[in-house]
Amino acid sequence: MAAINDLINQIEDKELRTRIEQELNKLTKQKKFGIVFEEHLPECVPLYDMLIKRGCKVALKTGKVDEFYTVMQVEGDNVYCTDKKENQLINFLKKDLVCVAEFGEPIYPYLKQIDSIYNSDDKELPTHALIQADNYHALQLLGYLYAGKVDCIYIDPPYNTGARDWKYNNDYVDSSDTYRHSKWLSMMKKRLLLAKKLLNPTDSVLIVTIDEKEYLHLGCLLEELFPEANLQMISSIINRHGSMRFSEFTRVNEFIFYVRIGNACIGKIPSEVENVPVHWHSLKRSGTSKGNYRYGRPKLFYPIYINEKTSKVEKIGEYLPLSTKVEDVPSILGCVTVLPIRKNGDEGCWSLSPEKAKKLLSKGYLRVGKYNKTLQQKYELSYLQSGTVQDIEAGKVLISGYNPDGSIIAKYSVAKISMQINQWDFTSHDASEHGTKLLSNILGNRFSYPKSLYAVRDSLFYAVMEKPNALIIDFFAGSGTTLHALNLLNAEDGGKRQCIMVTNNEVSEAETKSLIKKGFSPGDVEWEKLGIANYVTWPRTVCNINGKNIKGEPLKGNYIGNNIPMADGFKANAVFFKLGFLDKTSVQLGRQFKELIPLLWLKAGGWGKCPDIEKNIKDNILPPYIILPENRFAVLIDENFFVEFEPKVNEQNDIRTAFIVTDFEKGFKSMSNELKVEKTYQLYRDYLDNFRINTERN
Repeated sequence: MAAINDLINQIEDKELRTRIEQELNKLTKQKKFGIVFEEHLPECVPLYDMLIKRGCKVALKTGKVDEFYTVMQVEGDNVYCTDKKENQLINFLKKDLVCVAEFGEPIYPYLKQIDSIYNSDDKELPTHALIQADNYHALQLLGYLYAGKVDCIYIDPPYNTGARDWKYNNDYVDSSDTYRHSKWLSMMKKRLLLAKKLLNPTDSVLIVTIDEKEYLHLGCLLEELFPEANLQMISSIINRHGSMRFSEFTRVNEFIFYVRIGNACIGKIPSEVENVPVHWHSLKRSGTSKGNYRYGRPKLFYPIYINEKTSKVEKIGEYLPLSTKVEDVPSILGCVTVLPIRKNGDEGCWSLSPEKAKKLLSKGYLRVGKYNKTLQQKYELSYLQSGTVQDIEAGKVLISGYNPDGSIIAKYSVAKISMQINQWDFTSHDASEHGTKLLSNILGNRFSYPKSLYAVRDSLFYAVMEKPNALIIDFFAGSGTTLHALNLLNAEDGGKRQCIMVTNNEVSEAETKSLIKKGFSPGDVEWEKLGIANYVTWPRTVCNINGKNIKGEPLKGNYIGNNIPMADGFKANAVFFKLGFLDKTSVQLGRQFKELIPLLWLKAGGWGKCPDIEKNIKDNILPPYIILPENRFAVLIDENFFVEFEPKVNEQNDIRTAFIVTDFEKGFKSMSNELKVEKTYQLYRDYLDNFRINTERN
């Protein structure tokens, strides 16, 4: 160690020396057991909005972002750079380059509104948000907005199957990559650590889906990162026909990890309701206790007469005293006499008294099974238990007809509430029918292998069924199923839950090749419009809220389990943001505040429409304060105007949050005490101090 420390001390770059010392310190404390992998693989992110200038790091847009160069000079369309390995000057065209941030290098984000949809004027309804961003950076920003406030995180990360289904450093990871698992675990660990800071430590749930390629690694990682939590894995059938894989068993299921934090518990979920018949119980008792035999319950031993031609119950006899032998039981002409005799010849008993059986028979709640000449008792009989009868009388069961024996044909018309087992097998969870096909009907063939809408809805229901105002985050949003499912859940139970989704704007591998052939590169309009956020996630959000497909036609069919017409859409609002980055050398107070507003709006709860404050700014001069009752927050920009600010805020009943710009902690506390709002937050005069991310302080 002494030799290594001596070598480190010889590094002239102070920042680099400090970072190497930090990494070395981590390695010396590395655990001796548990899941071990290369945690410090470099992870760089392209910053398409950043201006290319002298001193910044750049990479080729179509290359690996960790193969970067340092800009030495910019002359028109030409950029002269030095290689990070060799001090050699290289000339590139500016249009072929993108700025790059390495892991640990501070960057300064903001949110730029791209689009919005408002389909409800309910003032008590928070607005959903989609953020187009690298989720590592977005999670750091969300840490400022929602630390310790999130009720549920649902994520469907890349499964790392080796099928080039995800990227690391802007390059697809396939089965030939020897660091495939380490890259995946390193990527997941960084994001899960940030996610943990978002979750409510007293009551929250993390839900992660995965398949067999990484479920073991993921389970160990979750145990390591959440040692205090309750962890359970669910096996969920997503395709009963199976997904074919070369030289492997056909896959029919995937896995869902539930990480319950604090006092979080799993609620009861409605079982699927489509084509679910009522359950008929055997009339003949089973079991070996005394109460299941004639000698134990003699009054439950009586004959039932079945018509030989119609197979209907002709008559239910009275109970037979113990002294009456089976061969002495009276018969009825044209009928088969059925007694509760077991297959081994033992005299059992029925589950019902003769009077109760007659009552159920009259209502069609007693059923005769098929004739079987091989049995000692030629017919088996069954009945509906009291709980099912109550459901029928309450209208929860639909009677669609009668069997030849007079018994009812009935199915549940609404969901029965029950605690599910850890093996899910529901037709509504079929990813082909209710994922791929459903999304295709909305957008066309724009996305492969989306989750079943109902599988996600049910997964969320477990976590937030008793939280109608829950905050849910999905930072691997993909096709946007999570927000769609949450809208459906809110529509079903009247909830006002809010969803924040994060996804990048990557294009598919096939589209990438096609666009490159056409001369386009990442950051170009033609390229970005085909990215997942712009092409799939946001359009799906707009379509399901409006109740129309991408062509503007009403969606067909009803949602399963509730019969809500898809064409009705949802009473919901949503905003589409893009995460951008500011150049710290060019940030001005007026500009930085305008960029700050969407962040403050989200932190205040996302009420109303995301505000546009341009009308409050004249000649690029900010007013001393801004009060936005429709958004339920106010901002004191100049603390010298607090005397004016305080009464105007306090007279507004809708204001719940106040932001105060001041560098003085004591002054902030004093002003906070005078404001009659639920929450106050301090903002430093230097924007960069508030929102610097990508540093290891996070």
